[in-house]
Amino acid sequence: MKNRFITMKPIYVLLASVIAVLTQSCSDFLDIKPNNLITGESLTEENLPSLTSPLYNVVWSDFNRQFYYGLGDGASYNLYAPFSDYVYPFADLAVTGLTGPLVSAWQSFYVVIQQSNKVIISINQSSASDEEKRTYIAEARFMRGVAYWYLASLWGNAIITEDPSPIVNNPVINSHPRKDVFEFAIRDLEYAAKYLPPVSLQSGRVNKFSAFGMLSRVYLAYSGYVDNEANPNGGTRNQTYLDLAKRAAAAVITQSSYRLMDSYPDLFKIENNNNSESMFALQWVPGLSSATGWGYINPQQAYFASSSQLTGDDAAWGDWTRATYDVIKEYEPRDSIRRKATWMGYGDFYPEISKAAGGYLNERGNGQQFLNVKKGVVGSSRDNAAIARMNSALNTYMLRLAEVYLNYAEAELGNAASSSDEQALFYFNEVRRRAGLDPKTSITYNDIRHERRVEFCMEGLYWYDLLSRAYYKQQEVINYIESQDRGTIVPFLFDAPNVLREDPDRDRETRAVGNVTPAIFLLPYPESELIQNPLLREPPVPYEFTEEKITDLFD
Repeated sequence: MKNRFITMKPIYVLLASVIAVLTQSCSDFLDIKPNNLITGESLTEENLPSLTSPLYNVVWSDFNRQFYYGLGDGASYNLYAPFSDYVYPFADLAVTGLTGPLVSAWQSFYVVIQQSNKVIISINQSSASDEEKRTYIAEARFMRGVAYWYLASLWGNAIITEDPSPIVNNPVINSHPRKDVFEFAIRDLEYAAKYLPPVSLQSGRVNKFSAFGMLSRVYLAYSGYVDNEANPNGGTRNQTYLDLAKRAAAAVITQSSYRLMDSYPDLFKIENNNNSESMFALQWVPGLSSATGWGYINPQQAYFASSSQLTGDDAAWGDWTRATYDVIKEYEPRDSIRRKATWMGYGDFYPEISKAAGGYLNERGNGQQFLNVKKGVVGSSRDNAAIARMNSALNTYMLRLAEVYLNYAEAELGNAASSSDEQALFYFNEVRRRAGLDPKTSITYNDIRHERRVEFCMEGLYWYDLLSRAYYKQQEVINYIESQDRGTIVPFLFDAPNVLREDPDRDRETRAVGNVTPAIFLLPYPESELIQNPLLREPPVPYEFTEEKITDLFD
């Protein structure tokens, strides 16, 4: 392996120099050609980092822009944005095959998959050493595996492809069953865990323990699905996969160099991109604006920021992008650290924003009935030169170490009503300790659910937690969603740091929402895809796996 460390530079330097194709039409999204990339035998070890760099941002762009939180936090009812077209269809359970972010996300996942496939094919044809080939193929398979985990979670049956060419020639093709899609994702991530290096080759890239961390998530979800496919109210999880989830999480916690950040708010500051807790994050190019770098930028701040006073420009459309009453009730009275880092209330002060004026004191609302999004809002270019119009330059977390801690605790809890396991409690309480909360002496599923919701609020995760529970306790999750009372807007008063109460002087408002039925746990296919490929309406066809499953992952 020669010159491996020559490329130890921030990944966005490579990202800025590599062009990947972002497709817009349904007929093109399966045909991804990596432009400006060396291929064949002329592709050497020195070129491999550039080949995989686009897998960290541009291919995920349409997923990140609105779907990431619109689905993850909207469908789970953390987020309320009644005047948006990217949150309310999910929050109101009114999603169709024409919902814009849904269409964009489906296409984005297949851009990730087919770009990964092209990378794998190119690497196999290169003159690099076998070890280098395995390393960068593992990086591409990590990305492909994550994309297939999303497809299995959200759509269930999906098209599995390892080579774009046959599908481009004939896009009318059967889907494959959800169980096979899960299995394909797991095999990709297991390959990544076996062949990625234990330490990232560049800042911001994934490594062996990133794959183990993602496996802890996927194993945990699959443990509830694998035995309950025909009966989603079966009530128990598969112990083999619970054990695998625990072993994968333990590998990360005990063998890697990842560590929890001391300060929760510091996780969401640009200067702490690629910190000790960040295990997989989308990497956005700093300094580019929407006019010069679309696809390479993180525009979330523009959708979240409540005022141009925060962004320093006109890209601030988040006045009505707010916390639901349901999620604010979830915060414990002393949980003001996480609340303030996630939701901006009247009287909250943020020294990292409007630095020239001595910081930003939020006086919007005068204590009345709303909290706007703070997580992802980082300020203006005057606060940090990395920020530009519609580009916060803040990484998008896809996996943090705190999740792996909670995955371990949940895997240990397994099918029991409660657990007092010393190790599980330690990891669970480490997450609470950072939030300034008292430790617990035993934990239940609801304790873990609560911590996940608050810890990762506005990080696009909570809907997937509900889906994982619904695989084996579907009616319980339906009852939970019905208890959120999504059709009622509760006016509430808020006083910093964490005081919440209903407003007795205002009537509750109501709005129509969809019915809470088992159908909500699967997204509809995009209408455009059904038109192009009518076989998506037909029963799935089992996938034929062509390689042996890795059996020595934990040896």
